[in-house]
Amino acid sequence: MHSRFSVPAGAGGQATCLRERALAALAAGPWPDKLAAVRAIADDARVDAARELAAAAPLPGRPARPELVSPAQVKQRSMATVEGRAALLHALAHIEFNAVNLALDIVWRFSGMPEAFYRDWLRVAREEAHHFDLLNRRLAALGYAYGDFPAHNGLWEMAEKTRGDLLARLALVPRTLEARGLDASPLIRDKLAGAGDAESAAILDIILRDEIGHVAIGNRWYRHLCAQAGADPVACYAELAQRYGAPRLRGPFNLEARRAAGFDEAELAALTAPAA
Repeated sequence: MHSRFSVPAGAGGQATCLRERALAALAAGPWPDKLAAVRAIADDARVDAARELAAAAPLPGRPARPELVSPAQVKQRSMATVEGRAALLHALAHIEFNAVNLALDIVWRFSGMPEAFYRDWLRVAREEAHHFDLLNRRLAALGYAYGDFPAHNGLWEMAEKTRGDLLARLALVPRTLEARGLDASPLIRDKLAGAGDAESAAILDIILRDEIGHVAIGNRWYRHLCAQAGADPVACYAELAQRYGAPRLRGPFNLEARRAAGFDEAELAALTAPAA
């Protein structure tokens, strides 16, 4: 039988296992505290995969800024200006901040998986934190900081929808929303490079390289659960996307990156098939 207990916010220093520490990091509000808490989780921390944890504070912890608005209220700005490039980098930093939270959430929320599952997602949380740090430092070099522009909350909204269904979480967050980053990243990189911002473009190269690995982790564990359930991954994905209202994916698709991330040809064919 699983035990269920609460872990107080900010308890990272007192938490005894990897999943408790992930929950404490997720509850941390100020971004420096969250990043420090992620870095403090030891590689060899005990996992306690069988325990069911409960949050003692609203999740995720967030800084007071940025202001969260609907996607339609996030302004598009010209890449020809420093402000425009900063706004784009800010949007990317917010995605990475959410990605840190998503990786921490999957570690603490879902019990009963193999230990390798939790260590995989801890690695993802660390790399997403590194991406956020790179983008935030670049923002500072341009005279801005995280929180200076409004942002939207789309990634976390899907996490809320799938909070009780690990298979859906894997299908619709890493394999759908985060995989969209594989498609978008080269286009964004080229915009920044075309505007003469080689430093920012180089950060996009790092992010794309790492995100291929993150989506691959999502693919691997999604297929693991499909195999356990005797479910066809393609048909199961279509059913979950419909049930949870996942956005319909639109091209262009970065097929090379998607193949490297573990999507097979049947999935890519379904992705690129004309709409009925």
